[in-house]
Amino acid sequence: MSAQKHIHLIGICGTAMASLAGMLKQRGFRVTGSDAAVYPPMSTFLESIGIPVTQPFSEVNLAPRPDLVVVGNVISRGNVELEHVLDERIPFCSLPQILHEEFLRGKEILVVAGTHGKTTTTSMLAWIFQSAGKHPSFLVGGIAENFRSSFLLQDSECFILEGDEYDSAFFDKGPKFLHYFPDSLILTSVEFDHADIYRDLDAVELAFRRLLNLVPRRGRVLAFDADDSIDRVLSSALCRVERYGSAAGSAWQVVNLHLGTEQTSWSVLRHGEHWADFEFPLGGEYNVWNATAAAALAEGYGISPVDIATALQSFQSVKRRLEVRAEVNGITVIDDFAHHPTAIRQTIAALRARYPGRRLWAILEPRSNTLRRSVLQDQLAHSLANADRIIVANVFKAEAIPEAERLDLNRVIAAIQHAGKPARIAADADAIVDILAREARPKDVIAIFSNGAFGGIYDKLPVRLQAVAKESPAEVQS
Repeated sequence: MSAQKHIHLIGICGTAMASLAGMLKQRGFRVTGSDAAVYPPMSTFLESIGIPVTQPFSEVNLAPRPDLVVVGNVISRGNVELEHVLDERIPFCSLPQILHEEFLRGKEILVVAGTHGKTTTTSMLAWIFQSAGKHPSFLVGGIAENFRSSFLLQDSECFILEGDEYDSAFFDKGPKFLHYFPDSLILTSVEFDHADIYRDLDAVELAFRRLLNLVPRRGRVLAFDADDSIDRVLSSALCRVERYGSAAGSAWQVVNLHLGTEQTSWSVLRHGEHWADFEFPLGGEYNVWNATAAAALAEGYGISPVDIATALQSFQSVKRRLEVRAEVNGITVIDDFAHHPTAIRQTIAALRARYPGRRLWAILEPRSNTLRRSVLQDQLAHSLANADRIIVANVFKAEAIPEAERLDLNRVIAAIQHAGKPARIAADADAIVDILAREARPKDVIAIFSNGAFGGIYDKLPVRLQAVAKESPAEVQS
């Protein structure tokens, strides 16, 4: 497609869609977009690069008629813009289609896939390549802090991208990552997720097996070593496979792990021999696994352990991943994107190591298509019970989930209370802010889990805590 054409994105504020919009603009296209829910960080990102976003969805957003419409995977039949596109036969495609045609064809493609950790691992890998002077292009489902962006287009043979297992579009229910054709692949984890599109774990594993089938024989796969589902997915691999993690005998073994309050350090054995020592400011054992995978893959592209270590020392994570949003009168407010019980459990463990001895609140908005359903609610209760105080908001758009399939909040709360932890349900973000304003005290750590805007709680809570401090300074200092 030639430049100067007009491309419109329906559902532009999704992390991947916003990134694609920026890439298309950099290529010289005229880019517009629309959405129904506009919130940071992607809304501010689009504003910063000069891409107009209209809301709500409307036929007038498609005037003048665009040359091509990219339909986001959250858009379904009945959307007024999509219906207009179909009625008027305006050319349309999915995100992974245009990504492959415009940006990936002819590149060395490095994909990071998995139920958890793919955004951070992709960002680490891109930063390692950038620090080593490889000048990679990349696309990631979040704002990579080192780049202050979710994408980068450079004159390089390598393109590093996050491989999403979610579906592609209303007309293509296959995973996005099947459009990417990786030359190298990191596989971080395989668990049941996306309950709206996958029937069960077998269906998830089948999707990842299909991804693995796209890796050529000359290719390379780095796979986590403590995942039964990954073991099954790898059974049909025809390329070179190397395992990473903490298991004895893995090709890339993590040893001497130290989770400190400021820094995390560890060593890596390569086939049983010392290979490298690493350190970075991130917390969490899972981030050590992610970094080890990125380091192992980078080594295969000629990047030395010294250059990898230098890059990791300066790695700044991704927005909404253990992000400190505020420090108010000794209370630390953390924003984390965790949208699955396993991710919540791992994040709480990371916070325990990073903030030892401090009272930890877990505040959850059940918003993802998996968390809004009952399928993993027992695991959810078990994960949340690792915190000291737990508040769960009402299920986001609960009416969209059949009652028989819907998360039973009362059952979750009862299970947490049975484990001996105080837990309650609150109607919304405002109600939660009211509770925390009354009950939070200095040295508390408040971890907020949501994959959405959560009613503006990230801004409302610090403001309210500051107001409480001004009203009762003596109590705050006590």
